[in-house]
Amino acid sequence: MSKQKPIKVLFVLPSLKAGGAERVMSTIAKGLDKNKFKSILVVAGKKEDAVYPTDNLEVIFLNKTRILKAIPSLFWLILTKQPNIVVGSISHVNRVLAAKSVLFPNIKFIGREASVGSVMKQYYSEPDNRLGITVPFLRDYHKKLDAIICQSQDMASDFTKTYNVSKDKLHIVNNPASDSLNLKNITKKNSVKQLITIGRLSKEKGHERLLYVLEKLQIPYQYTIIGNGNEKESIFELADNLNLTDKISYIPFTSEIEKQLAKSDLFIQGSYVEGFPNALLESCIVGTPVIAFNAPGGTKEIIENDVNGYLVNSAEEFQDKLEYSLMKKEWNPKLIRESVMKKFNSEDIISKYETIFTNLINKN
Repeated sequence: MSKQKPIKVLFVLPSLKAGGAERVMSTIAKGLDKNKFKSILVVAGKKEDAVYPTDNLEVIFLNKTRILKAIPSLFWLILTKQPNIVVGSISHVNRVLAAKSVLFPNIKFIGREASVGSVMKQYYSEPDNRLGITVPFLRDYHKKLDAIICQSQDMASDFTKTYNVSKDKLHIVNNPASDSLNLKNITKKNSVKQLITIGRLSKEKGHERLLYVLEKLQIPYQYTIIGNGNEKESIFELADNLNLTDKISYIPFTSEIEKQLAKSDLFIQGSYVEGFPNALLESCIVGTPVIAFNAPGGTKEIIENDVNGYLVNSAEEFQDKLEYSLMKKEWNPKLIRESVMKKFNSEDIISKYETIFTNLINKN
């Protein structure tokens, strides 16, 4: 009996810069069973921008500044590599793949989506604006994909209710917890409490409502914001108006996320919508508890009240839990880490991807 050929899977990313999609897709691509799958990572961007390790993995860099400019190269690559499956990593990549699916009827196209689309529309006027063009044909792109991977229950529900996508196409797979992050070592408590937020500086991330909460906090604290984005100016203008500038440390980008999380007493999240918040998950892995507003997306699937943090429904409740967490609550970093590692360990997540890929091919 001849040995069955491995299923060839092309993972398409805009870049390998720091980001949730980049970390997750490179992790999945490297982790697939090599006896059953052949992974190829296709990156629209440049090799010198890569921050994630890709050892023991075939990686093809297209050296383009945008996914739009990579379309011809991507078409040729799919044509010559003849994969069984092509996986998109984020919505604007998935739109491109949906268009190409018409040209490759024998290849299965999968889109991994990153947020709750109907809510995100409130913050971005054009859902396909990251492509740099408006394509009415692609507004309904979900229906052209063979499968859609949703990072949270809310995301899957949104696709069913808002976009009328068949439930048969939807697969809920959370992001994997990174086991490369170490548990923090607590030697002493901070007299000046250390707060941290990591994420894109954009409207849906809710940085401004966090500032209004912190304005009322009487406990001595220092607040670190890590990230960049088009709302930077308005966020720091508000911080200045609220007389918070001296209490804020700003870092546009760092490769030392683990170190920053480990020295913090609390991770705070103001988001109005999330996909599956990787930075919040990483905070729990390190052992730093979180307080977050209850918002559509995967946040509620990560937080266990009184175990690894608190999920709150108002600014007043946020204020109460913030003060309680910093002054009275005795957090156990080991239990915080265990709460997420048991639910989101990479072996289980990769196994779910393998099952989706195998079942999709076996449908033929």
